[in-house]
Amino acid sequence: MAGLTFLIVFLLLMTLAAAVPPLMRQVHIPGVVAMMLVGIAIGPNALDLIRRLNHVLGRGYPTEQIYLVLDAMGLLGLVFLMALAGMEISLRILLAEKRAVTWLSLLTFILPAASGYFAYWIFLPADTIGKWVYASLFASHSVGIVFPVIRELGITRTRFGVAVLASTVITDVASLILLAICIQLKRHQTPERVAGSISIFDHLEPGALGPWFPVLFVVVIALYIVLSMWLVPKAARPVLARLHPADDARLTAFLVGVLGVVFIGELIGVSVIVGAFIAGMAVAGVPAFYDQGRILHRKIEGIGYGLLIPFLFLTIGMRTDLRILFAAWENAAIVIVTLVGLVAAKVGAGWLAMRLSGFSNRKGLCAGLMTVPQLSATLAAAAVALQLQMITPPFFNAIVCLSIATTVPVPTLVKLLILKGHIRFDEVGDRLAGELAVQEVGEEMV
Repeated sequence: MAGLTFLIVFLLLMTLAAAVPPLMRQVHIPGVVAMMLVGIAIGPNALDLIRRLNHVLGRGYPTEQIYLVLDAMGLLGLVFLMALAGMEISLRILLAEKRAVTWLSLLTFILPAASGYFAYWIFLPADTIGKWVYASLFASHSVGIVFPVIRELGITRTRFGVAVLASTVITDVASLILLAICIQLKRHQTPERVAGSISIFDHLEPGALGPWFPVLFVVVIALYIVLSMWLVPKAARPVLARLHPADDARLTAFLVGVLGVVFIGELIGVSVIVGAFIAGMAVAGVPAFYDQGRILHRKIEGIGYGLLIPFLFLTIGMRTDLRILFAAWENAAIVIVTLVGLVAAKVGAGWLAMRLSGFSNRKGLCAGLMTVPQLSATLAAAAVALQLQMITPPFFNAIVCLSIATTVPVPTLVKLLILKGHIRFDEVGDRLAGELAVQEVGEEMV
C-alpha cells in the first residue's frame, strides 16, 4: 500500500478535472483555462502539500516521485494533444486553404519577430544574438492553447480553424529553427552544452559545421517532416489493415509510431510539440485509420481528453508562480514593452492576414488573439536562452510574465468575443474549399 498517497492525490486531481471545467464553462471560461486555474490554485508548492498528506497517512511514500509521475503524465498529455491536432489537418486541406495558411504563417512570424527584435534593441542594442532570440520567442505560438479552444468551439473543420491551426504549427517550426541557429551562434562564442538536450546538434563541437549550420539544420528538419509523412503511413498501413478495428493492439501501434517520431525529432532538435503534430498528420493519412465508427480515433480521444490532457494543463498551472509578476516589475519597462509589443504585433498580424484572405474584421481580430498566448514551448526556449546567457534575467522574467498574462485570460476573451460578437463559422464562406471538404468528411464516415 505504499502508493496510497499517490492514489489519493490522483483521485483528488481527477475529481477536479471532471468537476471544474463544466462549472467554468457556465461563465464562458474554456476548459483549458479552468484546468490551468486549478493548477495555479494548487501552486508551485504542490510538493509541500503532498508531503503533508503523506505525513497524515504515515506511509512514507517518496513525494518527489509523485510529482515526477504527474509531470510525466502532463508530457504524455502534450503528445496526445498535438497528435490529435495533427489528425485534424491533411495535406489536401492545407493545399485547399493555402492562401489563408500562407498569409497567416508569414505575417504572424515576421511581424512579431520584428517586434521582439525591436523590443530587445531598445534596452540592449549591441547584443545581436539576444535580439534574434527575443525575435524567435515573440514569433512562437502555442498550439497547446489554440487547438483545444478551436476544438471546444467546434470549428476544426472550417477554413478559419484550419488556417489558424496549421499556421500556428508552421510558425512554431520557423521560430524553432531561428532559436536553434541563435544557440549555435552563441556556442561558437562560448562553448557550452544545453542541459538535458539529446539533440545531436547541441553536442557537436561549435566549429564542426561552421557557417553551414543554418542550411544543414533547415535541410534536416525538412527531411524529417517529409520522411515522417511518407514512412509512417507506409509502415502503419499493413499493421492497421491486419488488425481488427476493435483490437487494442491498434492503439499500441499508434503509440509506438507517434512516440517514435517524437523521439527522432528530439534527436535532431525538433520539439515534442512539432514532432507529435507531424506524427498525427502522418497517421491521419492512413485510410484504415478511419474504420467504421472511427474506433481507434475515439480510443485516442478518450485516453487523451479523459485522462492525460487535463494533467498537461494542470501541471502547467502548478509550475506557474504568480509571485514572479511582482518580482519582475523591478524592471517594469522591459515587462511593459514585451507585453505591449507582442500583443500588438500578433493581433495586428493575425487581423491583417485574415483580411487579406477574405475573412471579416471580427474573425481577423479573433485569429490574431488566438496567436497571442505563449505557453510551454516559449518558456522552455527562454529557459535555454537564459542558461546559455543569450538573454539576461530581466528579459527572462518578462517572458514568464508574458506567459502568465496571455495564457489564462486570452482564450476566455476569444470565446467572449465570438459569443458577444455573434461570430458564426457555419456560413458558406467558412466551409472547406470544394469537393476536398466533402471527400475528407466522407473518409471520416467510412
